[in-house]
Amino acid sequence: MPIYEYWCTLCERKVSVYQQSLSSSVSCPLCGSKELKRLFSTFAMHKTYRDVYESILSDRELVRGMLRNDPRALAEWNKRMTKGEKPAPEYEEITERMERGEWPWKQIEEKRKQFFGEEKKPESTGS
Repeated sequence: MPIYEYWCTLCERKVSVYQQSLSSSVSCPLCGSKELKRLFSTFAMHKTYRDVYESILSDRELVRGMLRNDPRALAEWNKRMTKGEKPAPEYEEITERMERGEWPWKQIEEKRKQFFGEEKKPESTGS
């Protein structure tokens, strides 16, 4: 159901009201008055992946960092691609180390093995 915002002329407050349609009768949830004036509400616009990529590619410092294989740049790229979402707990240490400028190769290799399974090395024939 949509949320509409109104100004209550009786209690002089902005209120948010859930309603199925604009035609249904509404009253102030705080004082019960029917003297409401509809307000224009703000709304969120989400960026598309294309917008995020364009933002990343227009950041010269970030692109240079990626080309230099800087772990901080990869951590920043990941943060932008996930729109700032916190990494999963099992990847927090990896992300933190990359943000400090370290490549956590050991942890990355362990995660790769967990995801893809342990690869067996060919046994030597001894000949």
